[in-house]
Amino acid sequence: MVQISVVIPVFNRPELLCRALESVARQTLSPYEIVVVDDGSSPPVDEKQSRIYPGIKIVRNENNSGVATARNRGIKCTSSEWIALLDSDDEWESSKLEKQSKYLQRFPNIRAIHTDEKWLRNNNEVKPPAYLNKSNHLLWERSLKHCLICPSSILLHRSIFDAIGFFDESLSVCEDYDFWLRLLLHKEIGLVDEKLVIKHGGHIGQLSTTTWGMDRYRLIALEKILLNPLLSLKHKHLVHQVLIEKCTILAQGSEKRQKLKEAETYRKMSEKYSALLNKKPT
Repeated sequence: MVQISVVIPVFNRPELLCRALESVARQTLSPYEIVVVDDGSSPPVDEKQSRIYPGIKIVRNENNSGVATARNRGIKCTSSEWIALLDSDDEWESSKLEKQSKYLQRFPNIRAIHTDEKWLRNNNEVKPPAYLNKSNHLLWERSLKHCLICPSSILLHRSIFDAIGFFDESLSVCEDYDFWLRLLLHKEIGLVDEKLVIKHGGHIGQLSTTTWGMDRYRLIALEKILLNPLLSLKHKHLVHQVLIEKCTILAQGSEKRQKLKEAETYRKMSEKYSALLNKKPT
């Protein structure tokens, strides 16, 4: 069995953090260590949890620096070859780490592996849309439009960060979308096709519900990936198409919000990438 460190960033979610930690404690394959990054919580994460859960280490940020910064700091504080990420509002099925470890025994060259997840809203299971399926078929291409990998499902080999870098700390949201595009461009990713992560929706503080226009941040990630030397001409063509689609949506949304300057900016971006797209051979 592989040695695994768990990284959990948290900001002002003491009850949800306890639920997440309980799910780690129930694992049939115990992790080597648990690193909780308290990202400026008020009050701070209780030190008693380091006694309740064996192997836990609490790392504190003085100020709320964002999930990317907290996650990166936690990763850098780990000592295992493999790192499992867990968001504080999610939890794991008890066999999650063991099943990923067994998958790695069968496919020892894999350096990243994720799982499917179960979605709960108000404790009722909801069915995710079909386009969010975890199939490896055209996973990078499909990931351009939607974030298909759940951070709480991923198990990463430490060498990944040497190869593609860490989470982009300039992105307050969609830092995972940016990271997955870079990861999938660089490495094949494995899948344990079972719902081994439980995602809870509908609670206060979810970034997906408190942040308008998350595609604004995806545009940054898409423009970044255009500079990646691993990107083929075919891939650039696809990125341009998605940029046009997202710019059009953001322009329409900005107009509805009476943000006319922003709408004009997105329209000009759409025109720019439309011109580049038309230069591509069919």
